[in-house]
Amino acid sequence: MATLSRKQKTQKRHKRLRRYLSGTDQRPRLAVFRSNNHIYAQVIDDIAQNTLCSASTVEKEVLSNSKVNASTCAASSAVGELLAKRALEKGINQVVFDRGGSLYHGRVKALAEAARKAGLTF
Repeated sequence: MATLSRKQKTQKRHKRLRRYLSGTDQRPRLAVFRSNNHIYAQVIDDIAQNTLCSASTVEKEVLSNSKVNASTCAASSAVGELLAKRALEKGINQVVFDRGGSLYHGRVKALAEAARKAGLTF
């Protein structure tokens, strides 16, 4: 049996999680993707198959506010706050958290806690 790479292990965990997580119009899914340099978050309605709002560290709005490297917990917190603000503007206050196969630690945890603090309910 061949050993799996880190990316393959993450994809396997994400596939396993997605069996149980699904977003609806009442409670959409907050999906997080973490790369080495950036973090991306989307609020998704899986039934209608559309993204309701999103935020990431590649946006000028996030990078200008944080004045830090995009691959830090501070930048992830800024993304969480921005995403929560955008979701609340659209009337979304409850979400299902999808960590994308990553561990709930570090940048993913910082994003989730910032979104909670800004008003989203998980």
